[in-house]
Amino acid sequence: SVIAASLLVAADGARSKLRERAGIATHGWEYDQAGIVVTVGHERDHEGRAEEHFLPAGPFAILPLSGRRSSLVWTERRAEAARIVALSDEEFHAELEQRFGLHLGEVKALDKPRAFPLSYFVARSFIATRLALVGDAAHVIHPIAGQGLNMGLKDVAALAEVVVDAARLGMDIGGADVLERYQRWRRFDTMAMGVATNSLNFLFSNQSTLLRTVRDIGLGLVDRAPPLKNLFIRQAAGLTGEVPRLLKGEAL
Repeated sequence: SVIAASLLVAADGARSKLRERAGIATHGWEYDQAGIVVTVGHERDHEGRAEEHFLPAGPFAILPLSGRRSSLVWTERRAEAARIVALSDEEFHAELEQRFGLHLGEVKALDKPRAFPLSYFVARSFIATRLALVGDAAHVIHPIAGQGLNMGLKDVAALAEVVVDAARLGMDIGGADVLERYQRWRRFDTMAMGVATNSLNFLFSNQSTLLRTVRDIGLGLVDRAPPLKNLFIRQAAGLTGEVPRLLKGEAL
């Protein structure tokens, strides 16, 4: 069947077929890192607290789920990640406990761990003729700052705002000028976040004594400076720059 539309939105992930069919290239690189993803159960309540430990191989993030469960995003070198996910349940538990600790009591994997290779790429254009890319179809970044989902939501909110504004003015919602506004809005923010996550990964995922010292001093200064800390919190929450109305809780 054939469907006609004024605008097609490519929200089909990092291996977007729509992006490929539109002839939009990407630029970026692969990291020698993989993210091990697994859900764990623990004895004590996490009380909604998320944690991220910066280890030499990469970050170890503990993200709260409902009940006494958490989701882990555990970064290791690719070869080491492949070794860990191939371990027996008992051997994996020993590796997990060593990194997770016992602050939430006994911990247990609730599903089979899987490893996903990490990479960074950005589409050379977020738009084509009557086409807009959003989310992972437009950009994939390192999970160190936990901003991938936030960026995708910001894409959707910005595109929705651009389309609604155009429709109210009687404009063609898939027109080149309308889509160009979306691209200008989101592309700079995406590139800036890519630079930030690459820099954070370089700063934290290494064993350099000098970089570790600089990092610890910097984190100490941020912790002692409430205005600077609040700036980082607002940035992580996606509340800096030109924020789409939907993300501010406003109706379009």
